[in-house]
Amino acid sequence: MGIVFGCVVPHPPLLIPDVGHGQEKAIQATTDAMVRLADEMAEASPQTLVIISPHGRVHGDAMGILTAAGCTGDMRQWGSAFPQTAYSNDLELVSALQQEAAKAHIPIESIGDEDYQLDHGATVPLYFLGEKARGIPVVPMTFSYLPLPYHFALGQALRLAAERTDKRVAVIASGDLSHRLTQSAPAGYDPEGQSFDQHVVRAVREVDHDALLNLNPVLVERAGECGLRSIVILLGALEALEVNPQVHSYEGPFGVGYMVASLPVKGPRQPHPIVGLAKETVERYVREGKTLKPGELTPEMKERAAVFVSIKKFGELRGCIGTYDPARDNVALETVTNAVSAATQDPRFHPVSAEELPYLRYSVDVLARPQKVTDRGMLDPKLYGIIVEHKGKRGLLLPDLEGVDTVEEQILICSHKAGISPQEPVDIYCFEVQRYR
Repeated sequence: MGIVFGCVVPHPPLLIPDVGHGQEKAIQATTDAMVRLADEMAEASPQTLVIISPHGRVHGDAMGILTAAGCTGDMRQWGSAFPQTAYSNDLELVSALQQEAAKAHIPIESIGDEDYQLDHGATVPLYFLGEKARGIPVVPMTFSYLPLPYHFALGQALRLAAERTDKRVAVIASGDLSHRLTQSAPAGYDPEGQSFDQHVVRAVREVDHDALLNLNPVLVERAGECGLRSIVILLGALEALEVNPQVHSYEGPFGVGYMVASLPVKGPRQPHPIVGLAKETVERYVREGKTLKPGELTPEMKERAAVFVSIKKFGELRGCIGTYDPARDNVALETVTNAVSAATQDPRFHPVSAEELPYLRYSVDVLARPQKVTDRGMLDPKLYGIIVEHKGKRGLLLPDLEGVDTVEEQILICSHKAGISPQEPVDIYCFEVQRYR
């Protein structure tokens, strides 16, 4: 099997009635959503729970995972009579994740090999799971201060580890959002707190991991959050899966954003046939040294057009090769040729290795015929790619690239790629693309 359920949960201790002493009524929507979530998780019948908490033991330069045979948790330090509960660990899954992380060069270290006490980031969600979690092993994890792409990659490794153990695994991303929503918020007020929360809620609702990986670090810092990395790990774990996302509640009356969301898994996510062709081509070539011959072609594959194949790893570009003009009979053959080149011949990177394949993400851009630009006012870097020419030199830049926000930046970067001085006049052609991810 593998991962069958994912969710995002908050962890304010006052959700528990004998801690909140009535304050919990102000976040009744959160309580109701947590109860609903527990029922949904139970329906998925997980055999192991993985819970990622911001408040466990943290290694600054490594992810954390419990290697002890078990752990305990209670809420006594918060004044709750919630009894201490013991949970066994799934050491088979722990070992599998350690191995997958090593393959991907993701640092991961133990957060405890005996007598581990769960923090409230884990115990509050487990309180709501209650009897539904009884007898199910719990694997506590923590994140690090490494860049977000490492956390996304850890999620990918977790999915692979779950599939290796052939168990039904649920992943719980515990984390509150901004702590700066109101003047009385615990971390003080910042108007960007609400903006951050809106971004994260939308990203979870749309399962848009790129939106989180590309968040402005200044916005993240100003939000004063604690759950972003947990959520990024979760979305990495779900990246290759088809899910049915539902944000059940979001509120922040105490100045801290609380989101409850469920992401039940429907099965493996099937990529668009063109993206699947690029992926299969690279994997066949890297593993066997053979070039794939396309089988049955979809209507898009039968067209004749220029194609760019882009490969990313951990959110960073890993290779990108394409054609200005179509060089082969159809898009399928163009994709196969450029996929192999992107993986093995991009001069900026060393060739892709077999151990990297599970962590690669592909996109294929099919280019429309370029049109001569007579008025730069018609250009839009989000909608149009451009080609610049000067005395036989040509440069191309695809549209809608991260960090390219103005026409001037687009022309400057494209000219630089072609070896054209910014002072030299250029002819400009624009084109649209159909982008398949």
